[in-house]
Parts: sequence; C-alpha cells; structure tokens
Amino acid sequence: MTQTSSLYRHGDVLIGAVAVLPTGAVPRPGLVLAHGEHTGHSHRIRETNAASLYAYGHELYLVVSAPTATLIHEEHRPIELPVGVYRVWQQREYTPSAIRTVVD
Repeated sequence: MTQTSSLYRHGDVLIGAVAVLPTGAVPRPGLVLAHGEHTGHSHRIRETNAASLYAYGHELYLVVSAPTATLIHEEHRPIELPVGVYRVWQQREYTPSAIRTVVD
C-alpha cells in the first residue's frame, strides 16, 4: 500500500499531515504556530474558528476543522491548509556550539 504525506513549508515552519492527534494532547490557546523573535511577526492561522492548536510534550499539533485554514505571515505568501491534523516543526540550524531553533 502506498501512503502519501502532505508537507507544507512556510518560512522557517514545516507542517506535515499526520493520521491522528496523539492521545493526551493538550489544547493550547491561540493560533500562533511560531513567533518571530526579531521581527515581531508570527506564523498564524487567520480564521479564528477554522483550527485549534495542541501540545503533546514538546511537539505542536494543528487541527484544521474547517474545509480550509489560511496560514499567514507578513513576509510569506498565505498557504491554504485543508481539513486534517498536522504536526508543526520550527526549523533548526547547526552551529559548532549548538543546534538551535531558527529565529525569524
């Protein structure tokens, strides 16, 4: 059986479709997937009733419950995400001293 996966990149944020939300995931307030620490901009969902965020340990999940949800950021084109469950990662970079999260 062939399994396909949907991946979306929005600047330093990667969003990948997953089959289900992990059991025990805790609702998180707001719809900001990542904050821009240098610019003050954030990767966020535009429509407040289209999706919800969940934390599972250090992992972040996005559940899109409307037919689509729009991921926006001031420096990137909007991305339409279809209904589904997604895991969200923020890009990391290697330096000789540490592996660190990319700051926007």
